[in-house]
Amino acid sequence: MKTLGRFAKDFNRNKALLLMVLPATLWFIFFSYLPMLGTVISFKEYRVKGGFLSSIINSKWVGFDNFKFLFSTDDAFIITRNTLLYNIVFIFIGLVLAVAMAIVLSEIANKKLAKWYQTGMFLPYFLSWVIVGYFAYSFLSFDRGMVNKIALSLGFDPVQFYSEPKYWPFIIVIVFLWKSLGYNSVVYLAAIMGIDKSLYEAAMIDGANKWQQIRNITLPMLTPLMTILTLLAIGRIFYADFGLFYQVTRDSGTLYEVTNVIDTYVYRGLKTTGEIGMSTAAGLYQSFVGFVLVITSNYVVRKFNKDNALF
Repeated sequence: MKTLGRFAKDFNRNKALLLMVLPATLWFIFFSYLPMLGTVISFKEYRVKGGFLSSIINSKWVGFDNFKFLFSTDDAFIITRNTLLYNIVFIFIGLVLAVAMAIVLSEIANKKLAKWYQTGMFLPYFLSWVIVGYFAYSFLSFDRGMVNKIALSLGFDPVQFYSEPKYWPFIIVIVFLWKSLGYNSVVYLAAIMGIDKSLYEAAMIDGANKWQQIRNITLPMLTPLMTILTLLAIGRIFYADFGLFYQVTRDSGTLYEVTNVIDTYVYRGLKTTGEIGMSTAAGLYQSFVGFVLVITSNYVVRKFNKDNALF
């Protein structure tokens, strides 16, 4: 009874705050937690037999057979390698450039001009990958692309980019950074704006130059945010941006060696076989590996600094 009384008292005292978080709580329940029940499809040969729930119940249990879809072919190593390596590059190069760009924007004296720069960098984030894919094609097309036209005017032979895999690891990284850098830098810029200005004033009085202020004040103050965002990104290291690897590459078969990732591989398999259980198994596999990586990375961070860890 005492526990119920204490609960009622706490509820009445915080009911305004609880009401504010209610929409987000309901959103997570309906769109994040309830769908988790569908992961049972990963272990079944899913067939439509009436409604959705009855189809799940009546479908044949196949255990881990669906997971063999990812590992039983020669492409298993390629898609795993590509997914991991691209995401590692995205995480670390994206982190460095986003922090650097945020620091540069914060140091621009003309704040109106800084807002123009910030807006210009932020706009690509809102573009669909379909549009970005056509932008890339306008640059890389063999007969009409801007790059090949410039190459011809300089006396070089045109390049068939959509048939040459060796160029695409660089193209994909550049396109990804172009689209995401503005959004990521805004997060760090907001954190920089929240740093106490008296710290910089004290450093200037002590004779610290701009680089010393950045190294000894800005970067240490950004470290907790950098750590948390990196840990969250590591949790999705087995996920690839489907639009980037499918739309920008125009699903060119000659580029699969360097552009085929888990998400595109599962999509093509689903489109060919129609096996929903296989795609669900791939999603569960990606989520499980991401969960393990987040727990492991967070444990390592806690060993060095508990304040920077997620939990």
